[in-house]
Amino acid sequence: MRHVLRRPEFRLLFCGLLASMSAESILLLALAIWVKDLTGSDGLAGATIFAVIAPMVLAPLVGWFVDRYPRRPFFVVANLVTAVLLSPLFLVRDRDDVWIVYAVAALYGLSYLTLSAALSGLIRQLVPVGLLAEANGALQTVRQGLRLIGPLAGAGLYATIGGPALAGVGVLGFVTAAAVVGMLRTREERPAGPGPRWPAGVSAGLRHLAGEPALRRALLGYGLGSLVMGFTESLIFAYVDQGLRRDAAFVGVLVTVQGIGGLVGGLCSPGVVRRLGEVGTLATGVAFFGPAALALAYPDLRLGVAAVLLAGVSLPLTMVGLNTLIQRRTPPRLLGRVTAASEAVVSGPQAVSIGGGALLVGALDYRLLFLLTGVVTVLAGGYLWHARHLTPPAPTRRPGPGAPPRRIPRIPSPRRPTQPRPDSPRPGSSRPADHEVIAATRRRRNR
Repeated sequence: MRHVLRRPEFRLLFCGLLASMSAESILLLALAIWVKDLTGSDGLAGATIFAVIAPMVLAPLVGWFVDRYPRRPFFVVANLVTAVLLSPLFLVRDRDDVWIVYAVAALYGLSYLTLSAALSGLIRQLVPVGLLAEANGALQTVRQGLRLIGPLAGAGLYATIGGPALAGVGVLGFVTAAAVVGMLRTREERPAGPGPRWPAGVSAGLRHLAGEPALRRALLGYGLGSLVMGFTESLIFAYVDQGLRRDAAFVGVLVTVQGIGGLVGGLCSPGVVRRLGEVGTLATGVAFFGPAALALAYPDLRLGVAAVLLAGVSLPLTMVGLNTLIQRRTPPRLLGRVTAASEAVVSGPQAVSIGGGALLVGALDYRLLFLLTGVVTVLAGGYLWHARHLTPPAPTRRPGPGAPPRRIPRIPSPRRPTQPRPDSPRPGSSRPADHEVIAATRRRRNR
């Protein structure tokens, strides 16, 4: 990753995203805790997450809107708009104001989708194709690292300064991101025109996903795995309570372990992409989740720590593989629409599985659900692995076994002036050459 971080443009973008991702990691859990304090209801607190996910249904329209404008100025304005959207949180005081939190959560989900679509195009514009995996891996490493401290920091700040002041921290993060990214000086071409309007222009991203073989296979396989991956959001509480016989707060320890695995996966993901290709990396990430879920079906702390660590490794592998694949296989004019559509295709099944897991964990044994999750994700990983030839790894410069040996050109040594031999004829001399003398001697002996 050091190669991509040496590029001044990406380094500046990286610093700006560090501010916005910090605000994001602090806010998400804090909003749910805030609703819990105001209402006393776990269900209403969990509904905050659904409010964030709900705007994914607007993904095709959002992507079409993003593709109509230059990437950098649009990304700067989107960060400033996100800061403004958080400002109504300053008005929340009691239970009657919970609707404000839900409204802000839904608008924030819409903003998150917009920023993701714009960011994908901005990265593609700033970074050469050969360094896209490193760029995505660097951002995923930071995102996973923030999972270690972000939720705890958000909960601590909420308990210390309260919800409205915490909203101010979020506003500061997005304003900082806008200011830093605004300092980028990049040459970008304005989109050629508004392009086709509704519905052809809006559905172009979905059509590209369906028509490009590697993208189609990737999203089908990952979507299949996402249908059960969300179960673990609820199953992990049953695992800690019923399996390990520990307090629910111990889930925080497992989340920390998962964050460590995420750091490892983020650091390794560029190398995996170089060796396996984008679809192969995505298949590895999805398949890693299978053994982790199967191991959690047996309640043992040591086995559980290893399983959660492996699950943490899988997440950045899937995201880096998918994001790099989208950026490499999508024309720049469609990148916003394709990124937004892929977010919807993945987040939709995840939302269904999160809700389904919350219902099923009360009716079925959590161990059976972990077994189901493990089997389905292994099958999804195998489905993706058989398609890895669609994105072969970059060829190495090392010649194969049948390749001809490489010829190394000889560097001529400097010629030194030489003195003529005493017995060699000088230019213009009538003295016979050595080979003539030897031939005459042989003729005399033969007589």
